[in-house]
Amino acid sequence: MDKQEEQLKKYAKLAIQTGVNLQEGQGLILNSPVEAAGFTRMVAREAYLAGAKNVHIEWNDEDLTYLKMKHAPMDILKNFPRWKAQGLEEMVKDGYALLSIYGENPDLLKDIDGERIAAANKAGGEALSEYRDYIMNDKVCWSIVGYPTISWAKKVFPEQTAEEAQANLWEKIFSITRIDQPDPVKAWADHNETLRQAREYLNRKQYKQLVYHADGTDLTIDLPENHIWHGGSAVSPNGVEFNPNMPTEEVFTMPHKYGVNGTVKSTKPLSYGGNLIENFKLTFKDGKVVDFSAEQGEETLKHLLDTDEGSRRLGEVALVPHESPISQSRIIFFNTLFDENASCHLALGKAYPTNIENGPDMSKQDMDKHGVNDSLNHEDFMMGSAELNIDGITKDGSKEAIFRDGSWAISFE
Repeated sequence: MDKQEEQLKKYAKLAIQTGVNLQEGQGLILNSPVEAAGFTRMVAREAYLAGAKNVHIEWNDEDLTYLKMKHAPMDILKNFPRWKAQGLEEMVKDGYALLSIYGENPDLLKDIDGERIAAANKAGGEALSEYRDYIMNDKVCWSIVGYPTISWAKKVFPEQTAEEAQANLWEKIFSITRIDQPDPVKAWADHNETLRQAREYLNRKQYKQLVYHADGTDLTIDLPENHIWHGGSAVSPNGVEFNPNMPTEEVFTMPHKYGVNGTVKSTKPLSYGGNLIENFKLTFKDGKVVDFSAEQGEETLKHLLDTDEGSRRLGEVALVPHESPISQSRIIFFNTLFDENASCHLALGKAYPTNIENGPDMSKQDMDKHGVNDSLNHEDFMMGSAELNIDGITKDGSKEAIFRDGSWAISFE
């Protein structure tokens, strides 16, 4: 067995044991690009060895996706198959875990009319809303892991051959996800403990506001009463611990949907709908985006913001120190799973109900009353840098340093 095959098997095992933490007798939904078929079979094998009752594969093929987006009638793009949504809903209601192998081409749909992309995204968001609620409320164990498709690898390393680029990206992924360590499972347990300390500190503080300052960013974010910080592993209603994102370096909570004011500037490209949005600014008033601009992808940004009313409001605020392993790699991955863990970030759209006390049990009216944003979208964008300063405003109005020059300014011990 060569070194890469050994690492792939460790990666597959980590995804099942630490990612979704699959339990005996449980089913698994496995989303995967066809290019990752060999690795997908490794993951399926690990799932069955862990006692899976069934592994259901949802294949995706970027060439077929492109052809459909280019040539299908608009009425097809506007209508997501109900039978498919119902099938996914039935599985998560039956307790299936969900694992996504992610490695999309960030430029796949760059020459497709933005209205067609927006129509397809909206149709999928509406049809899959109940299915996604299971994920965003942590009612199921779910996880996302990266796979370096050739198109993605070539985007990251454009000067290299396809084989070199893919091998190089594999090496980065193995390092960032701790596969190169003697015991990756233990390494992840230790990492989760570090993130636990950070989130517990912030939960004790219960800051009223966060104030951001950096080049192009001057932003104040109100936090709802009884907000909850999460980070690292999560726990399902059945008490099963799982890791939603691999890698992850963040602790995150929700902002108050009506309490965001000021301007924020992106620091990394956002890959959305097969297009890149670069060097963009958003201006907020009373929680809503009232002005925006982008050097590249401004039309795509507009379609994102216009998806629904909640797409112009924030649903997540996440803190990531600039010295995270992904940031220190000095690579732009053009992939949100990786880039968001190199930088403090925010998310446009739906908030995770788990980020507020009793959130999963709230009605939509109660969520709005408590400042919880709702939307068909949840799109993270990166705005952190080595120059970012963040202050926390306490309930008595005092100011405390949280980040200085892109790094934690507090000790969790």
